[in-house]
Amino acid sequence: MMSTVLIVEDTPSERELLSHYLQESGYIVIEAVSAKEALDKVAEQKPDVVVTDVVMPGMSGFALCRALKKHPVTEDVPIIICTSKNQDIDRLWGMKQGADVYITKPFTRDQFIRAVQSVGG
Repeated sequence: MMSTVLIVEDTPSERELLSHYLQESGYIVIEAVSAKEALDKVAEQKPDVVVTDVVMPGMSGFALCRALKKHPVTEDVPIIICTSKNQDIDRLWGMKQGADVYITKPFTRDQFIRAVQSVGG
């Protein structure tokens, strides 16, 4: 069965790239441009994995993690944070907010797909 991945990324070029990587690897992709939109889509479409950026207008990726992890319907959905914030403190904070995997840009297609596979996608 094909896994569905929700990409939450406000930059169109980044979103397109990640979407392309996933589709090439046989995943079904749902896209959201904001954390708020992501919350709606997760509830409706129940993706297998959520991939989110951190820095977005409105609600951050960290806040999205917290919201997903405290809701019974979405608490078990694995979250991958993809970000250019590469300090140890950011990674630590991300994991504390409920992220399962934290990968920093720039990363290769292989690193990205491996991260998705590692959480069962």
